[in-house]
Amino acid sequence: MTDRVLLCGLDEAGRGPLAGPVCAAAVILPEGFTNGVLADSKKLSPIAREKAMSDIYRNALAWGIGWASAEEIDRINILKASLLAMERAFMFMIRTSGLNPDTICSLADGLYAPELPVPCEALVRADSLVPAVMAALILAKTARDRLMSYYGIFYPEYGYETHKGYPTKNHREAIQRFGPSTIQRMSFVVKKP
Repeated sequence: MTDRVLLCGLDEAGRGPLAGPVCAAAVILPEGFTNGVLADSKKLSPIAREKAMSDIYRNALAWGIGWASAEEIDRINILKASLLAMERAFMFMIRTSGLNPDTICSLADGLYAPELPVPCEALVRADSLVPAVMAALILAKTARDRLMSYYGIFYPEYGYETHKGYPTKNHREAIQRFGPSTIQRMSFVVKKP
């Protein structure tokens, strides 16, 4: 496909919630891609994130989504689960893209990099500095938000569609009132509202 080294951006969404999985994405963008849609995902409105997500899916050279469940988070801790989700996203991207891993290097947002079959480094604030990492965060956040909205259908008493599992007052009150749902992270302390 190309002789140049391709940069794969990696990031995750969902480290802080009390419920649900952590989601990660791996993205390789074409050279020069920004399309004016990339920004720190936390600063984009949900509508702007959805538009950016569509543009990324349409234009990326390759992408992958990976997950680590609430049970995995409880068993291995949130940091290791986040890195595992990044590894899964990268491996999904490789399997579905047909790209040669020898042409790829990776950059993960944060202090730690996942173990990958390609060079991978970590960079704090890469999600606001590097377009491929910005794109990865947008894909991870939109995928996770959609899943949590879906869970809201099955667990209406918890309000997952609004708070996405984050420790809001309403979420903590629902846990106190109804007990933990089946997607609750049991290792996360739930403080009284």
